[in-house]
Amino acid sequence: MTHERKRGQAAMPAFLLKRVLAGVVLLIAVSFLAFVLLNLSSSNVARGILGQNATAEQVDLKAQQLGLDRPILFRYAEWALGAARGDLGTSWFTNESITGAISNRLPVTLSVVISVTIISGLIAFALGIAAGVRRGALDRTVQVLSILGFALPGFLVALLLVFVFGIQLGWVPATGYVPVDVSFAGWVSTITLPVIALSLAAIAGVAQQVRSAAIDTLNKDFIRTLRSRGLPERRIILRHVVKNSASAGLTVLAIQFVALLGGTVVIEQVFALPGIGSYAVSETSRGDLPAVMGVVIVAVIIVVIVNLLVDIGVGWLNPKGRLS
Repeated sequence: MTHERKRGQAAMPAFLLKRVLAGVVLLIAVSFLAFVLLNLSSSNVARGILGQNATAEQVDLKAQQLGLDRPILFRYAEWALGAARGDLGTSWFTNESITGAISNRLPVTLSVVISVTIISGLIAFALGIAAGVRRGALDRTVQVLSILGFALPGFLVALLLVFVFGIQLGWVPATGYVPVDVSFAGWVSTITLPVIALSLAAIAGVAQQVRSAAIDTLNKDFIRTLRSRGLPERRIILRHVVKNSASAGLTVLAIQFVALLGGTVVIEQVFALPGIGSYAVSETSRGDLPAVMGVVIVAVIIVVIVNLLVDIGVGWLNPKGRLS
């Protein structure tokens, strides 16, 4: 074991602690900012709940019941303490538990996003490495496909998939969702089109980064040294090019994962998926602050966890990353 790798292993606890603390700070900062901004736009929530026929006295009483007359710092502290216990409050409009509502919808969104991340990651890494190593026609083809993947709007691809494979051919359901614990085959059939619709752009972004990293690695002096020693090209690619390209690919894949959490908003609307994206849209439109805050905090927690996992992965691939 090299001295550098030993130092990297020794630095891992401090590396993880620093990332966790950064995640906690991000969580507090984002939740507070979101809470303040949402409260600034919630002045007419009481009127929205009671309707236009409610009197001014009734509206004022409802605002007091919701706590809108209390200082915002006090309200945020109260909400944060509840959130730390897993209690995200109740909906202002339906009295539904926010924790329960998100728990029911989160698996839908995560099943799509995780599937897209795995599938697009595998395909993008294979295409990026192949294009960077072989170059020529394959490289040009991958670049053209990447441009198309970036250029085509996700909702347009989704509508096309619904029309062709859902309505015209009838191969898979056009809309709806079947939980995996109800029917695995039904679950696969209902997420197939959403996953395809989201995967195109994800593959394009990751493949381009992996291709560039592979080309850059192949031009390094140590690769020429390994070739001069007679090492097989296959071994050089698998042990060195892939490993050195993986760091860039993982970083972009993490960014894609975060973007997919937002991208599912449109996709869930098109395919009528009961995920947190469609839930966030409906609750935001009517100003249900506890519901929106619940979605925000869950999304930030997912982002923090994903970034931590990627940092661990990059640190494992590149021990220098733990020391930086």
